[in-house]
Amino acid sequence: MASATENIMPGETGPLAEANEVAGENAGTLRIALAQTNPRLGVQAENLQDHLTKVESARDQGADLIIFPELSLTGYFLRDMVPDVAIARDAEAIEQLAAAGKTTSVVAGFVEESAEHRFYNAAFYSENGRVHHVHRKVYLPTYGLFDESRYFASGDRIRAFDTERFGRVGLLICEDFWHLSAAAIMQAEQVDMLICVANSPTRGVSGDQIETAETYWRLCRSYAQLIGCLVVMVNRVGYEDGLCFWGGSIAVGPDGKTKGEGPLLDESLTMVSVDPADLRRERLATPLGRDEQLLLTIEELDRIKRERYQS
Repeated sequence: MASATENIMPGETGPLAEANEVAGENAGTLRIALAQTNPRLGVQAENLQDHLTKVESARDQGADLIIFPELSLTGYFLRDMVPDVAIARDAEAIEQLAAAGKTTSVVAGFVEESAEHRFYNAAFYSENGRVHHVHRKVYLPTYGLFDESRYFASGDRIRAFDTERFGRVGLLICEDFWHLSAAAIMQAEQVDMLICVANSPTRGVSGDQIETAETYWRLCRSYAQLIGCLVVMVNRVGYEDGLCFWGGSIAVGPDGKTKGEGPLLDESLTMVSVDPADLRRERLATPLGRDEQLLLTIEELDRIKRERYQS
């Protein structure tokens, strides 16, 4: 996708924003704000105010969408604080954040409490001031330094949704992105944009390379090309429970090329301009989605299901 990128902290302006104001933005171009935040653990009111400030800044810069990381309203290592910060998807804080976006869509992470008082690691997508879709994290890492299954219930569906400006969109949360099944579902859903919000800590450092960052970037490029869509991954920064979160948010076009990226380790608001027309060009050149044999896949998975679970 034809693009340009700038890192702008809330309240600042940049040369790209000024140039667009003078020259006029191409009618087909969309602007996405990647919000690398450093939330305070369990301090939801303060985190909400930070979100509102960044949404206003992104909106002033002409963003069509602003994306915050996983659990951006609460921080990650909540443990026994989960019930204290859990809110319903129609809570005032969610509605306030969605409304603040106005014509700017918003993706943000929160702890959702269901009517049955189950707690989910969730993220919402809002459009035109109202919540349009909520995804509950399906794959809860419970290994190494992760202990999510102890505090959260698992989501039970992976579904795309339609939007006004971005076409069909898929939303995944961190560990979901590491499972090929989730990517395969997103391809079958024929998404135009795949969003992953993450809280990925630094693991494995070799020289100036962060291995977890390199893996995420490879996944983004691979999924973008295999699905034939725009892939956007937004990761948090800062320190929590002794762990360092690396940031490094990225937007990748359907050709697998990077269209914009946030800095490593620093809080930032990165503006990325993308051209949806690139989807058509790439799908004409490499029609993987068109040629995918979905019924064959379903039949083979059904066979595996019978052999593995019903024999």
